[in-house]
Amino acid sequence: MRQELAVTNGQAAGVRGALAGNLRRTRLARGFSVRELAELTGVSKALISQIERGVANPTIEVLTRLAGALELTFAELTRTRLAEPEVLRRSEGRPVAVGDTTVRGLFAAADRRRFELAEGELPPLTRSARSAHGHGSVEHAYVVSGEVTVESDTWSVRLGEGDAVRFGAEVDHVYSTGERGCRMLTLISYD
Repeated sequence: MRQELAVTNGQAAGVRGALAGNLRRTRLARGFSVRELAELTGVSKALISQIERGVANPTIEVLTRLAGALELTFAELTRTRLAEPEVLRRSEGRPVAVGDTTVRGLFAAADRRRFELAEGELPPLTRSARSAHGHGSVEHAYVVSGEVTVESDTWSVRLGEGDAVRFGAEVDHVYSTGERGCRMLTLISYD
């Protein structure tokens, strides 16, 4: 069942939640029990368990030891995943004057990624092909003019002129227009 998403203020999940999931997933994938990881790193079983439940605030030293034992970089251990789209409406964000130009920042990425930037024209009553862009990919879209709906099997977001969205593009998604067409910019970033 698809749900219409409300505007979110900030990422859907914080670093603590991402850390919890990344640590547990990687530990299990590497075949370590909590006890084995504790012995390997010198971090207590209790603290590892608290980190995996998202209730601890570990130090950088602890995170570095855990990342090293799991053969991850610090960034990989703490990377957040976009579970739901993050929508930025035209009325949000404050434009900043830079010389004679006004710039409105939309989304920023803290990590280095490969990316593709494209401008698209979707005529009225058009539905794009379903697409997904691989593990770790993130798609950004900005509506220059018109209106468009972006949807996956589990969510749907309607965007108007000046709106932007960012979402995990690992899942199939489509863009569709109603009576009005749409001109938009998309940027897909890859791990």
